[in-house]
Amino acid sequence: MADFCAAAWPVFTPPLTDLSALSAARPVIDRGRLLQLAQDLPTVWNAPSTETRTKQRLIHILVQEIICDLDDATNEAVLLIHWTGGRHTEVRVARVKTGRYPAELAPSAVEALRKLGGHWPDRELAVSLNRMLCKTGDGESWTTVRVRDMRERLGIPEYDATKVDVPMISLMKAAEKLGICVGSAKSLVQRGILPATQILPGSPWMVPVEALSSEAVRIGVQGVIDRRPKFYEDYQYDKVVRLPGI
Repeated sequence: MADFCAAAWPVFTPPLTDLSALSAARPVIDRGRLLQLAQDLPTVWNAPSTETRTKQRLIHILVQEIICDLDDATNEAVLLIHWTGGRHTEVRVARVKTGRYPAELAPSAVEALRKLGGHWPDRELAVSLNRMLCKTGDGESWTTVRVRDMRERLGIPEYDATKVDVPMISLMKAAEKLGICVGSAKSLVQRGILPATQILPGSPWMVPVEALSSEAVRIGVQGVIDRRPKFYEDYQYDKVVRLPGI
């Protein structure tokens, strides 16, 4: 059987002349230059010809492990990078602050529901109540079911998009339609370029749908796009790998 397989599938061995031609076609490695680059990692890392795959391979070679810890006193994430060779580098990254809604401004759940009910679906109302630090009667967070039960007990009608005089969307949805981030959209609101209203602090911004196609908004959005960095697309899709100090 083995003889049959060998006869049926002969092994192809290229002639020695072809092997010699392939070997000669390979680029000659300058050992001195290679060792010099090993001592100048930033040059290799930042070279335009260095691809992301090469950087990933360098990371696997250089980094043994990364240990993450949290510093509650400074509200930072502390990253301890353990490099091959025994050295360590500490990197501190600021964490996003949460719970910054002023407690003295927090309305009662009943007051918030009476003002926001009918303007947003129950899911959005639950998010807003939690953002405004409102609690249920037993101290629990709000869910869609709890909002619906409380709204029905208060006699507040359910949100119906077909009964709204001026179609509205949230600031997040408006940012998606405009092709910009929420922070840039909020900046346009603060500058008076993008019309938006907020019934209560912490509640979603209400943006008229028809305002998205206005000339002022179009110019404002184009200004945001023009200010984007040269490598914006690469940063958006994590195509650029970064290491501290390089």
